[in-house]
Amino acid sequence: MVIVLAAGVGKRMRSATPKVLHEVLGRSLIGHVLASASHITADRSFVVVGAQADLVSAHIAQIAPHFKPVLQAEQNGTGHAVRLAMAEAPDFDGTVLVLCGDTPLIRAETIGELLQGHETDGAVATLLSGRVDIPDGLGRIIRTAKGEFSHIVEERDATAEQRRIVEINAGIYAFDAATLRRTLSALTTDNAQQEEYLTDVFGLLTAETAAVRVHPVARQEEVLGCNDRAELAELARRLRDRINRDLMRSGVTMKDPETVWIDVTVEVQPDAVIEPNVQLKGRTVVQAGAVIGPDTTLADVTVGEGASVVRTHGTGARIGAGASVGPYAALRPGTELGADGKIGTFVETKNAQIGTGSKVPHLSYVGDASIGEHTNIGAATVFVNYDGVNKSQTVIGNHARTGSDNMFVAPVEVGDGAYTGAGTVVRRNVPPGALSYSHAPQRIVEGWVASRRPGTAAADAASAALANTAGSAAPANTAGPATPEPEEGSESGDAD
Repeated sequence: MVIVLAAGVGKRMRSATPKVLHEVLGRSLIGHVLASASHITADRSFVVVGAQADLVSAHIAQIAPHFKPVLQAEQNGTGHAVRLAMAEAPDFDGTVLVLCGDTPLIRAETIGELLQGHETDGAVATLLSGRVDIPDGLGRIIRTAKGEFSHIVEERDATAEQRRIVEINAGIYAFDAATLRRTLSALTTDNAQQEEYLTDVFGLLTAETAAVRVHPVARQEEVLGCNDRAELAELARRLRDRINRDLMRSGVTMKDPETVWIDVTVEVQPDAVIEPNVQLKGRTVVQAGAVIGPDTTLADVTVGEGASVVRTHGTGARIGAGASVGPYAALRPGTELGADGKIGTFVETKNAQIGTGSKVPHLSYVGDASIGEHTNIGAATVFVNYDGVNKSQTVIGNHARTGSDNMFVAPVEVGDGAYTGAGTVVRRNVPPGALSYSHAPQRIVEGWVASRRPGTAAADAASAALANTAGSAAPANTAGPATPEPEEGSESGDAD
């Protein structure tokens, strides 16, 4: 049986959010504990909830539905909480594992070692202990003159001498169920907090000369809990270092791991390179050979092999193998960039499928669009997808070349191999292989600056230039032909 204690108020967090629901690198505090505990085979699993029980129970149902919430309506202590959980399985006979809901660094391996040692030694109770530099607020392990376990004293009940002890109770235990059930009934509230302390069970068992064992933890950080925002940040830092260290040892390169924050739910494959100032969140996957950063935040993004993502914010996107994104790109949900494609500088995409080898190099918005393979979208292009009521789709085919400063007014289609000229507003479908352009005559009004902006720097510059241009003047109010041929190079933007 597994019992997780998560009923506390968490007053020192000073938060409207229950303490155990505060997040650390992709999971709530209790989510980390439940993830580690889920590796243990257990007949019954419970979480004791109390403060804001509805919120905590709903969260548990979402992330670990096999854990049953048990309500502790009045927080009368950890012993009382465990007694309520034990009442849910009155016939259980075996080992009971008790965990705290605010110790996110505890590893499944450590829990397994605790249980194995408990059962191998034939103990009726085994507790996990650790040594910390600053034990303030934590229960101390009291040993006899021979160094054997005596009992646990909570800090509020400790003497000044006992408070100098640095071996602390981690709040993680293994019990024989029958022994635990019997001793819980003997607990009293004769202490500073007038609560039933679960830790008093160990003193009762020692008085009976029962087999009580202490299992020191190998990694001291695993026993650290969380009481306030400063401790939450410290836990996050330690977990960050653990994640990054494990990834680097698996073959991931990090130039400055102290500036890289990666959720526990993220997958990064060997030979990926993570540059400084990168955050990878949620279900992000970075495949082998990809380079991420610097200055990049990705949430729920899949990055293909050998792709490059620089100074980019992305959410809910897929980036193909060998593709290039950024700098200063924004990938919104539904973005799919094909292999060897490009989303360039100051480009925003949303619900856009961009095919293999296609490029949106710079200064564009691509929303609600499907772009075929090996197509180039010119600079400063806008996909006009919203008419104030409905959003519509734009479809651009394979091997198309669209000009700079285009607007595609959806719904509209541009066929395979089609071209559009610079400055074109595309309102009608363009057939495959066709050229579409919008053209208005260019007009020139000679002397406009001198007459309308006299005395300005522009007027002075124009006057000087005209003085140096002997006899050169273009006809006033010149207009181009009604149906001109587009100038060479006007039909598409920079393809690089």
